[in-house]
Amino acid sequence: MVEPLVPFAPPVRLAALLARRELGLRLVAGDPDTELHWVHTSEMADPYPYLLGGELLLTAGVQLADPERFVARAAEAGAAALGFGVTPVYDTVPGALAAACARHGLPLVEVEPGTTFAAVARAVWRLMADARLHELRRVTDAQRALATAAARPGPVPAVLRVLAARLGGRAALYAPDGTEYAAAGRGLTPREAAALDRLVAVVAGEERRPSSAADTVGGAGGTAGAGAGAPGVRLAAYSLGTGREGLTLGLALARHEEADQRIAETAMVLLSLLTAPHQGADEATRSAALVRLLLGARPEEVAPLLGEAPWTVVHARGGDGQAPPPALGTPLVDAAEGTVRALLSAGRDVAPQPGWTLGVSAPAGPGELAAADAQARRALRRAQAAHTGLARHRAGGLDALVDPAEADAHARALLGPLLDSPALVETLRVWLSLHGGWDRTATALGVHRNTVRQRIARCAALLDADLEDAQTRMELWFALRRL
Repeated sequence: MVEPLVPFAPPVRLAALLARRELGLRLVAGDPDTELHWVHTSEMADPYPYLLGGELLLTAGVQLADPERFVARAAEAGAAALGFGVTPVYDTVPGALAAACARHGLPLVEVEPGTTFAAVARAVWRLMADARLHELRRVTDAQRALATAAARPGPVPAVLRVLAARLGGRAALYAPDGTEYAAAGRGLTPREAAALDRLVAVVAGEERRPSSAADTVGGAGGTAGAGAGAPGVRLAAYSLGTGREGLTLGLALARHEEADQRIAETAMVLLSLLTAPHQGADEATRSAALVRLLLGARPEEVAPLLGEAPWTVVHARGGDGQAPPPALGTPLVDAAEGTVRALLSAGRDVAPQPGWTLGVSAPAGPGELAAADAQARRALRRAQAAHTGLARHRAGGLDALVDPAEADAHARALLGPLLDSPALVETLRVWLSLHGGWDRTATALGVHRNTVRQRIARCAALLDADLEDAQTRMELWFALRRL
């Protein structure tokens, strides 16, 4: 029998499909716990060439001349189950077909008259989609729980406890010499413990070692030789570091699902950061803080790890795309899509940087970082439009008199006709900042002055506005600063 390919969505059990009463399906033979990976319909006398493995194979028996051969070939191809429609060719499921399915261990389902194969397939896809959603929610919940555990005192034992509970098994950390010094979850049988020790030794070896190893103990084909049909226990070992100081994470998982692998990988990253011997204290705590933020922790929970509040956000753009980030005196720097963003702790002033244009936010607390990021972005745009090296967020003025949400909504409504054209928005911004100077705007944008005139005329037409009017210019400038 071939091994079925693994689809994006998790499989569903045949019993879940049988439980859909509107389909009227009846199990004639076989195991209702069989897993279905997808659905395929075929009326070929030999379906083998058209199967990938794991399918619920639907047929009305149009060419069912030899039930024994048909079932044997379907089972050989790895089909998970056979669904037989009793109309229009047959009135009942042929006895020879049921007997052949029983002999080959292929579950057989009767599809009643009035139930289309398309309805059966749609039900399978819906069940798979529901299973996928459940899996994603389980992973997300586990990641949040792991991140919360990593923020507690004694984070390593806390992460191990959460990991063992979420996997329904055991999680342990092993020293380089293979001794276990921290663990959580259920105890292992002697066979499981011996098998996990072997995996840890493979991963912790000094020469040409893999970063991970896995095995199954018990179950059909398992290394411990448990009874046939038992699912077995999945064992895995992951290296958490390099060299002789690296630790190893050993796991015993009750399930073999993709979600469990994702949860284990998240814990592995957290434990690597929490136990890395090569990191200094500041680097390790910053790394842990950033991981926790990515995994859903609130800014207030990780703020103490980043330094003393408040913070300042800086946005910077340079003339040379290959230049290193500006020296702002902080390691919390992100460079993406041409803009450098940096987070500076309290008391650190921001000075102009040669070759860079900077926008600086007002000081902000943990819950105000998103607003500070928007302030720095707007300040950078103002600095670029005014051709100055540095611009700071200015409190007060019109911004202080208008609710930020209302101001943003007003800006989007006013400038809506231009938002699909970044070139028009930027041209209008620079033109207004330079008091309507055609030549200076053309020089700033690197285009011909006629191009500027055409773009501004286009802006006036789309906005249905008189751009020579001072009040109109003021309103547009205010709106542009909110983008």
